[in-house]
Amino acid sequence: MTERPPALFAMTARNVPHVFPPELLARLEACVDIDPALVAEDLTDPGLRETLARTEILVTGWGCPRLDAAVLDAAPKLRAVLHAAGSVKGFTTPEVWRRGIAVSSAAHANALPVAEYTLAVILLAGKDVFAHRDRLRERRAFPPGGILPGIGNHGRRVGVVGASRTGRRLIELLRPFDLVVALADPYVDAPEAARLGVELLLLDELLRICDIVTLHAPQTPETRHLIDARALALMPTGSVLVNTARGALVDHEALIAELRTGRLDAVLDVTDPEPLPADSPLYDLPNAFVTPHLAGSQGNEVARLGRTVVEEAERLSAGEGLRYAVDEAELGRVA
Repeated sequence: MTERPPALFAMTARNVPHVFPPELLARLEACVDIDPALVAEDLTDPGLRETLARTEILVTGWGCPRLDAAVLDAAPKLRAVLHAAGSVKGFTTPEVWRRGIAVSSAAHANALPVAEYTLAVILLAGKDVFAHRDRLRERRAFPPGGILPGIGNHGRRVGVVGASRTGRRLIELLRPFDLVVALADPYVDAPEAARLGVELLLLDELLRICDIVTLHAPQTPETRHLIDARALALMPTGSVLVNTARGALVDHEALIAELRTGRLDAVLDVTDPEPLPADSPLYDLPNAFVTPHLAGSQGNEVARLGRTVVEEAERLSAGEGLRYAVDEAELGRVA
C-alpha cells in the first residue's frame, strides 16, 4: 500500500465536522495521514513545529491563517493546499506561488448555493413578493380584481453583471424560464456570450434596460462602487438590484438615497461593512430586503465543499493533477 502523505487541517476547528462529516472524513483519512483532532488555527504555534515540518498537504477552510514566508519556511515539504471554501485571496500570499505549491479551491461548489439563492430571489422579485407580503400583512385582505398588473416573470429582463463561477451557474439555472438574460463582463467576447446563450451588453446599457440586475463580479479596486449613484440612476423605475457577490461593489450611501425615493428595490445578501451598523437605514427601508450573508454554503451544503477537497486529495494520492487548481494569474479578476 502506498504511504499516505502527511496532511494537516488549517481552519476554524468547529467547522471541521460540518465540512467533513464521518463518511467524507473516512475517505480523506484513507488517502492522507491526517489527525481530525489536530486543527491549526494559528500556524505559528510552537506546538505545531514538528507537524508542520512534515506536512505535505494543508486542508484549509474558513479561518485559515495567512500562509506567509515564515509559515512556509516552517513547512518545507508542503506541496499542496486544498481549500474547502471559495476564495483563496484572504490567506494565500505570493510566496505560495513562488514556491510552486499547488492550490485548489472548492469555489465551483460554493457557486451553486449562491446561484440557487439568486434564482429564487429573481423569481420572487419578479412577482414583487416582498412588497405584496407587506401589503397583505398590513391590510389582511387581497386586493380586488384578482389580476395584479406590472408583475410576473414572463419575458422579464435579467441582467447578470460578471461571468464568474456563480454568474455562469446562475445563467444555467435561468435557462428553463421565460426570461431574457443579458450579461455585462469586460472579459467575455461575443462568441463566448453566444455559447452562454446571453446577450452581451455594456454595463450602462444593461442597467438601462433590465428589470432585475444581479451582481456577480469580484471585488477588485476597479469594481469598488461599481454600482454608484450614476449607475443607480440608469436603472428603470421599479427595477430590482440583487447583490450576492461582495458588499463593496455597491455604494451604500448612494443606494440608500435611491431607495428612499421609492424608485428601486434592493435585495442584499452582502453589505459594506458587514454586518451593517445597527442604525443602518437598510434594515428599515421597505424596499430593501437584507439577509445575513447566507447565500453561500450553509448547513448541509458545506459538506459539498468537503467532498470537493476529498476528491482532490484522492487525485493527488493517485498521482493525478488537481481538477480545481487555482491559477495565480487569474487571482486579480476572480472572487
